[in-house]
Amino acid sequence: MDGRAMEESAMNIQWYPGHMTKTRRMITEQLRHMDAVCEILDARVPFSSRNPDVEELTAGKPRLIVLNRVDLADPAATRAWAACFRGRGFAVLEVNARQGQGTGQFPVAVRALLADKLSAYAEKGQAGRMLRVMILGIPNVGKSTFINQVAGRKTAKAENRPGVTRSRQWVPVDRSLELMDTPGMLWPKFEDPEVGFRLACTGAVRDEIVDLEELASRLMAYLGRHYPQALLDRYKTEVSEEDSGYDLLVKAGRKRGFVLRGGEINTERMARILLDEFRGGKLGRFTLEEPPAGP
Repeated sequence: MDGRAMEESAMNIQWYPGHMTKTRRMITEQLRHMDAVCEILDARVPFSSRNPDVEELTAGKPRLIVLNRVDLADPAATRAWAACFRGRGFAVLEVNARQGQGTGQFPVAVRALLADKLSAYAEKGQAGRMLRVMILGIPNVGKSTFINQVAGRKTAKAENRPGVTRSRQWVPVDRSLELMDTPGMLWPKFEDPEVGFRLACTGAVRDEIVDLEELASRLMAYLGRHYPQALLDRYKTEVSEEDSGYDLLVKAGRKRGFVLRGGEINTERMARILLDEFRGGKLGRFTLEEPPAGP
């Protein structure tokens, strides 16, 4: 496959481990015990990191959207996404869970979201009654790190691999607030191939099931269109209108000196470097999708 064909091909990524069916069932059973639901999203891909099943599963429950990894996302895009979610009736919190930025506001945000319920409890003489919030999110979105920061101690297991939280865990935050951590849950099929591409870029699906050169070529194409200065600054790679994503991958690999015997560029090595630096924030702050126009 040539570079442009690679860039334009649909990435048909599907990954749905069996334990996720069990997770969905558990969430459905436990929701009736919850006062609210908190959905953790990746600020770089707020739409793509929303499990479409959550809308149906949590209908009628007060919901808080947490935009995590704002330190890795385009600040202007984050503001636009936060405004979009607020316009749709969600409470929104912007955080960098890894550094603990914004996580201290979570208990305040939850109680503001549930102000009417708290007033009703107080009228019944039940002030201080325990509030229970379910934490939802796709694999590798930073749920466990967020929970540990909110709780102020290491209670949830966190690893930089998709799908490691295997069962529900109750985590106390204070005397009247506790969280239920849940395993990361994807959905059985990505209807839009672009969703699979974006999730693969952020590491929400395993690299082992992805063609990394194809993924990196598509990421290069996106960055070349929307953030060309970042490629020039990091890889000394200038973007021309004729360049496909694969062309840019080759250019960057040549600049990095990844040349094999015979002059061929080691694009596989460059692909891994690009993805690692994109995910780690070394390349810059990027958002891979824009909020929808209109209400």
